Amino acid sequence: MKRLTNGTRVLVADGAHALVFRNDGDAQAPNLKLVKSYGQGNPPTRELGTDKPGRSNDSHGRRSAMETTDWHQVAEDRFVERVASDMEHDLAAGQFDKFILAAPPIALGAFRKLTGDKLTKATILEIDKDLTKHPVLEIEKAVVKALERASDRG
Repeated sequence: MKRLTNGTRVLVADGAHALVFRNDGDAQAPNLKLVKSYGQGNPPTRELGTDKPGRSNDSHGRRSAMETTDWHQVAEDRFVERVASDMEHDLAAGQFDKFILAAPPIALGAFRKLTGDKLTKATILEIDKDLTKHPVLEIEKAVVKALERASDRG
């Protein structure tokens, strides 16, 4: 059974913001305390890159346009990579042994790709929802509710 225990690390993130909490309570009375906060300004791609896409020629002389780089997504991926690396480091340093991640689906997928075996094993729950702009009390309720649903499923 998955439980929110004292010391569980809870990461609430999207592609540009991340809040890292430590549970100082227990499963019945969670008490999330902010440990770290990350943020980055991430303007839209149109403001990050203004060059026209390149062109290429194939072996038959046909020309085609190359796909433009989504600089916004590149910045989000780098941000998620930095946060994931910090979580791996904190786990290795013994700062926590159980981990919960709440992120929207795209950030959640990017985080999964960047997570090592030890952090994957420490992960007791993933919540595919953006909670970065929610107050702490609502985050606590969302985590407890998600854990209850996970326990009901098996």
